[in-house]
Amino acid sequence: MSGLYRLLITLPLLMLAACVHQAPRNPLAQWSPSENFDERRPRLIVLHATEMDSAEAALRVLKTENSGGRVSAHYLIAEDGRIFQLVSDSKRAWHAGGGRWRDINDLNSVSLGIELDNDGTEAFAPAQMTALKTLLADLCTRHAIPRDAVIAHGDMAPTRKRDPSARFPWQELSQAGFGVWYAADLPEPPPEFDAVLALQTFGYDTRDLPAAVRAFSRRFRGEEHEMLDATDRRILYDLITP
Repeated sequence: MSGLYRLLITLPLLMLAACVHQAPRNPLAQWSPSENFDERRPRLIVLHATEMDSAEAALRVLKTENSGGRVSAHYLIAEDGRIFQLVSDSKRAWHAGGGRWRDINDLNSVSLGIELDNDGTEAFAPAQMTALKTLLADLCTRHAIPRDAVIAHGDMAPTRKRDPSARFPWQELSQAGFGVWYAADLPEPPPEFDAVLALQTFGYDTRDLPAAVRAFSRRFRGEEHEMLDATDRRILYDLITP
C-alpha cells in the first residue's frame, strides 16, 4: 500500500510539471507533435539607459506596473557591473516600443533589450562596460546574433528616445568587437553620394529627417544636430561602403 500511496501522490505532481514545461495546446486541435521547430531567435540587441537614480529603482519599474504602463527588458546591468536577467532570452520583453530599424517594425519581437543603470547624463562606469561586453559576447555567441547588430534605443525610435545618451562609448564598444564605428581616416565621398539614402541604408527611419540626424550624430559624433554636415557625409560613406 505504501508504494501505491506514493505513486498516487507523485503522479499528479509529475503531470503538473509536464504541463508547466510544455507550450499551451489548442483544445480545438488534436495534438500531433513535430520535431521541426525551434525557439524564436533574436536578431539584434537594443541598448537602453534607465534614466533613473539607481539599479534598484529601475528593477522595481521593470518588474511592476507603473504610471507609464508596463515595461521590461531582458537584462539590467548595474553601475557596479552586476547583471540581472528579468525576462528569458526566448521571450518577448517590452523594451523597445514603437520604432523602426531597417525593415523591422516590431523590434520587441526580434531583439534583446539591455538596460544600463545610468541617469542619462553621466559617464558609463568601467565595471558596467566590462559587464556589458561580457554579456554581449555571451548573447551573440549563443544566439548567433551578428556582433555589429547592436543599436541604441534612440537609433530605432529617433522621434521619442535619446538613450543610452550621447555619452555612451560606442567607439570603445566597437573596439571590443560589438556595434560599428568608422575609420580613423575618413574617405571623401563622391559628389553624387546621397547622404540621406545612406542614413536609410544604415538603418535609420528618415521619415522625420531631423530626428534621424539627431540620433545619428548622437551616436557617432557625441552631440546632437539636425542637418548633415561634411563630417557626417564622410562617416556615412565609410559606414556603408564595403
